Amino acid sequence: MEQRLSVVTLGVADLERARRFYEDGLGWQRNNTQQEIVFFQAGGLVVALYPLANLAKDAGLDEGSLGFGAITLAHNVRQREDVDGVLAEAEAAGAHILKPAEDAFWGGYSGCFADPDGHPWEVAWNPFWTMDSDGAVRMPAP
Repeated sequence: MEQRLSVVTLGVADLERARRFYEDGLGWQRNNTQQEIVFFQAGGLVVALYPLANLAKDAGLDEGSLGFGAITLAHNVRQREDVDGVLAEAEAAGAHILKPAEDAFWGGYSGCFADPDGHPWEVAWNPFWTMDSDGAVRMPAP
């Protein structure tokens, strides 16, 4: 298996509400016209919004067994001050701020919000990583 992540699918309680949050609230551009799933190109990967019941069925799981899977999605920014701006934008779009931006123990600056379905997002500026023009992050070689 190649070391790559292609798609992150978020199970959502209300597809239209989730679409409005990401598309109308955060300004993301939708990449499909299907009614049962929403796709956004996010740099080198795709973020999908899919009804929770359908996600469970597709995975062969009971919907009641799905919940927070101990992950946090991350959105890195180019400059330290962009962290505060993105958190404010997310909050204005309906996100709940989980942790206001602060200096991080690893040398950067970050804060966290939850989207309307509770998916946690970290917004971070990492002075040790570089970012390509398309938003792809590059870690330094070991």
